[in-house]
Amino acid sequence: MVPLSFAGQDFVIVDRAALYWPREKALFVADLHFEKASWYARSGQMLPPYDSAATLDRLECALDGCGATSLWCLGDNFHDSDGATRLDPALAARLESLSRRIALHWITGNHDSALANGFGGRVIGEADLAGLALRHRAESRMSVPELSGHFHPRIRVRLRGRTVSRPCFVACSDRLILPAFGALTGGLDADDPAILSVLGQDPHAIVATESRALRFHLQKTADFRR
Repeated sequence: MVPLSFAGQDFVIVDRAALYWPREKALFVADLHFEKASWYARSGQMLPPYDSAATLDRLECALDGCGATSLWCLGDNFHDSDGATRLDPALAARLESLSRRIALHWITGNHDSALANGFGGRVIGEADLAGLALRHRAESRMSVPELSGHFHPRIRVRLRGRTVSRPCFVACSDRLILPAFGALTGGLDADDPAILSVLGQDPHAIVATESRALRFHLQKTADFRR
C-alpha cells in the first residue's frame, strides 16, 4: 500500500488501482465491468468467462488488506445494466455476503445506468462522502474535491530504451480519476484530450510502485508521444 495525498486528505493506494481513505475507512474502486466477457459472448465473440470471478477475487483481497468498512464502486460496475442477471449465482452470493459485512455502494455509470440489483448494496447516481464528491465521470466545473472513474487512464513512458504502459490515477488539485479495476478493462492514454479537458491546472499521472507513488506531468508525456 502506497500513501497518496489529495485535497488535503491522506489516502492509500491499494493493489495499484484502488484508493483507501483511512479517516472514513472507505475503499474506492472504479470500472469493475463485471460480466464483460458474457456480454461479448452474446454477439459471438467468445472470451474466457472468468473475468467476474477474477475481479471479485481481487476486490475481496483489497478489502481484506486495508480493513475498510465501506466500499464505493464508482460506476460501470457491470459492463451493461443486464449484467447482474448473468452473474454466476455463486458470485452473486459472494456479493450479497460482502454487503452484509460492509456498507456497499454502487454508483452507476454510462454502461450500467439502469442497474437495478445491488446484491444487498445501495444503487445511486452519485454521492457525497465527508465533503468529497463521488461520481462516475468527472465534472470539470465542480467546486468541491471529486473522485471519479470512466476513462480507464493509463500512462506510457520511455524507460531504458523501451515504452512501458501502466494503469494510473490522474489528478489535479481537486479532481482525482481512478484507473479501471476490472480484469478485462483496457485503457485510455492519460494525456488524451478527453481526460485533460476535465482536469484543472497541473494535471499529472500517478503510478503506484511497491514503495511509493510516481508522478508524471501530463504535458511532458503528451510532448513525448508527439
